[in-house]
Amino acid sequence: MKQRPWVAMVALAAMLSACGGGGGGSPTGATPTPSPTAAPTPTPVETGACSLRSRQDWALAQLREWYLFPETLPASLDPTPYATVDDYIDALTAGARAQGRDRYFTYLTSISDEDAFYGEGTSAGLGIRLVIDSGSHRMFVSEAFEGGAGLAAGIDRGTEIVGIGTTAANVRNVTDIYTADGVDGIDLALGSNTAGTTVLLRVAAPGSSTRDVFVTKSDFSLTPVSSRYGAKIIDDGGRRVGYVNLRTFINTADGPLRDAFAGFKAQGVTDVIVDLRYNGGGLVSIAELLSDLLGGGRSSADVVDYLTFRPEKASENSTRNFSPQPESVSPMRIAFIGTGGTASASELVINSFVPYLHDRVALIGANTYGKPVGQIALDRSECNDRLRVIALSVQNSARRGDYYYGLAGSMEASCQAADDIFHPLGDPAEASTRQALNYLAGQSCTRIASGSTGATLSLGPSEVPRTLLTPSHPDASQRQVPGLF
Repeated sequence: MKQRPWVAMVALAAMLSACGGGGGGSPTGATPTPSPTAAPTPTPVETGACSLRSRQDWALAQLREWYLFPETLPASLDPTPYATVDDYIDALTAGARAQGRDRYFTYLTSISDEDAFYGEGTSAGLGIRLVIDSGSHRMFVSEAFEGGAGLAAGIDRGTEIVGIGTTAANVRNVTDIYTADGVDGIDLALGSNTAGTTVLLRVAAPGSSTRDVFVTKSDFSLTPVSSRYGAKIIDDGGRRVGYVNLRTFINTADGPLRDAFAGFKAQGVTDVIVDLRYNGGGLVSIAELLSDLLGGGRSSADVVDYLTFRPEKASENSTRNFSPQPESVSPMRIAFIGTGGTASASELVINSFVPYLHDRVALIGANTYGKPVGQIALDRSECNDRLRVIALSVQNSARRGDYYYGLAGSMEASCQAADDIFHPLGDPAEASTRQALNYLAGQSCTRIASGSTGATLSLGPSEVPRTLLTPSHPDASQRQVPGLF
């Protein structure tokens, strides 16, 4: 989740060790910084100004001032044994992590990379989202992004990636790579996420034999609402249901979301499915816009969220009320599709409707990740360093914000469903979409169990558990779009 004014982002940091913003995160155009510690005007770097020790000391100072859980920070910790700033940050935040309150949500990233992603969704790579079976270690594409090299090569949702190499002679089986070296082995085999890098993928679409395809990574702008299935009206036995799939909360989602809801409003839609199953978070401003678009029936006195800092930073606390937009609808019921890949800003939106709609809003699929806290962005521009610090808690109008183990336990209604990667997203035959339609039609279902599910996408009686593939050191786009390569 990202923040307003100077609190540029509430990012879903890392799921697994990075999920998204994922866990959850957010800028609104240019990235401002807190006035008490405003970033200096870029100046030529003096010798040692951006040394490892200098950067570590700076990170520690920011944590001492802003960290939401200051009591968990060590009284002193010598940075000398730590080879990177991130390693030092991980050691400083280990206490809160042990309590389940900061699961690698505090981290160092690049100002330039984040600005490129949050402003325009700019990234480089294959343009696909990957999941892996926890048992067999088979790897599948859960989503392919328009404009990406993967989709252009015919690789789409449901495709299995069987092997990776650079030539037909050196292709290695994915299961062997993962068994030997885990997620980072896959990351290494896929190569650098820079435009021009070519990799050979041995793939098999559902029901097809394997084929080898060379894919050259390219720059692309991630479309937050897919042009293929991102927004539509589903005719379910004569009932017209609005469906919108939001991939990530970035600035460029504003227009497509407004267009989607304008279409729903024009067609008199009264029930809506919001598919956030892989959405690791993003800008608070876009999360609040989505709440407004779903909240046409809400009063401007109704609260969307409370953002609360530690006591000595209480002057930064804020309350956001609903602000219905010209495109807003007033749904009778809302079905949110979620999984363990749903975090941060996504959870903010879902949680905001529970006090108002009660059992007329439901979580469909699996338990969410559990990130009721947000980051602020603290910049050291001369070093291109942006520190994402957990600095605030997120609560709904009932002051509920304790869902560290997912939202399932906070929902008055939920329905278990699979993430059916062998049907297109938004297809009424896809398991989670089908269950969402059934809920909206008033049918009974099996509740989602509460408790932590990590980043598991679904946990049904006969399902194969899958997780989004996230490397140990994700880039800015991979933090907010878990599984992206």
